[in-house]
Amino acid sequence: MQEVNEIKLETQEAVTIMDIKGDVTAFSEPFLNEAYQNANSQGASKILLKFDSNAYINSGGIAVLIQVLAQTQKNAQTIGITGISEHFKKIFHMVGITKFAKIHDSIDSAISALSG
Repeated sequence: MQEVNEIKLETQEAVTIMDIKGDVTAFSEPFLNEAYQNANSQGASKILLKFDSNAYINSGGIAVLIQVLAQTQKNAQTIGITGISEHFKKIFHMVGITKFAKIHDSIDSAISALSG
């Protein structure tokens, strides 16, 4: 298991992409919070969380993601998720993450949906 070591911010069309490299755990909190705050300060209204397809996300990581989702709700931002495995799609649905962020099968479909 590798910890998150980098989150890059990119922009495609009107969507700010948080490109998350590595696993998402409680250790990831400062990385995710800093990346989100940077996106927010740049005026991002549409955000896409792009995960590595083989990323591991544990309960601590899910808690951190829920914190970010709460911030996007508070700031009236639209958020999507792409790159997660079928296993994590099921888990995200079970814990309610999909009520706040739609999961997309590809980055192209996510950008299209968020930009529309």
